[in-house]
Amino acid sequence: MAISPLRLQGLIFSVLALIVTVFSLLLAPMTQQHEWLLASGLIVLLGVPHGALDPLFAKKLLQLSSCTAWVGFVALYLLLAALVVVVWWYLPLFFLIAFLAVSILHFSGDLVAGATFSERLVYGGAVIILPALLHSTELTRLFSQLVGANAAMQVVAALQIIAWPWLLALLLLVVLSVRRDGLHALEIISVGLLTWISTPLLGFAIYFCTMHGPRHILRTRQYAGVAPRRMALVALLPLLAVFGFSTLIWYFLPPSSTGERTLQLLFVTLAALTLPHMVLVERVRFSGHYHVDGSPATTLAIR
Repeated sequence: MAISPLRLQGLIFSVLALIVTVFSLLLAPMTQQHEWLLASGLIVLLGVPHGALDPLFAKKLLQLSSCTAWVGFVALYLLLAALVVVVWWYLPLFFLIAFLAVSILHFSGDLVAGATFSERLVYGGAVIILPALLHSTELTRLFSQLVGANAAMQVVAALQIIAWPWLLALLLLVVLSVRRDGLHALEIISVGLLTWISTPLLGFAIYFCTMHGPRHILRTRQYAGVAPRRMALVALLPLLAVFGFSTLIWYFLPPSSTGERTLQLLFVTLAALTLPHMVLVERVRFSGHYHVDGSPATTLAIR
């Protein structure tokens, strides 16, 4: 029996996630600098490009056709991104809480068709919350470089409180999913083990680059009905814009070490682009035309 592209991608991710989990248990952690460089490279090269396909969503969803409409869309997109940077600068604690909350909602959309909203919420929350189980110190250090030590400690303390109940909920979700779909259950447990055992930055990079990004690209192709070559051409200009936007953020970041500036640049840029990206994707998702299983005729509305 042929396997759909979406399920094949989920299987590849699961295998890779389990391999990284095993290596994380057996090998000593990478140095902080090496981990930053690896995560940054993976996210920029393999993770960010999926958001560059937003023009395909915008064209179909908003029926953009004229030059004036496109200029208006780009201006609004950049305005929303700039607003996030302003919030990060002046309200760091609110920025971090909001960024983590919207990330949970956004990642919840990665599950295959058939999952309920509560199942998706548990799954998406695992990516953000489970690192607090074993890596609270590392998580605090990472967040501190984004929003300062006080805000970071408050957020990590809250994550630690809900981390164990969240893990139990995820395990229950796996048990319930095994009966319906073994590959679906494998995908869920792989996300749980990866984010629980691996260091926060490495676990996030692997998830973002081999699950979230590729799955969104497959669904974008399904939704927009375009060939891979056209998708690559469409993504080129937004990618160049991202690099320009990142350069501006780099310029305005406060002086610090190269590693810290790289981390700040990476996650502030991601946060800034997540808001306009979600405005598009979530509208399509909740309309019922985003969660497809790879077959041309199948769509599913969130329950």
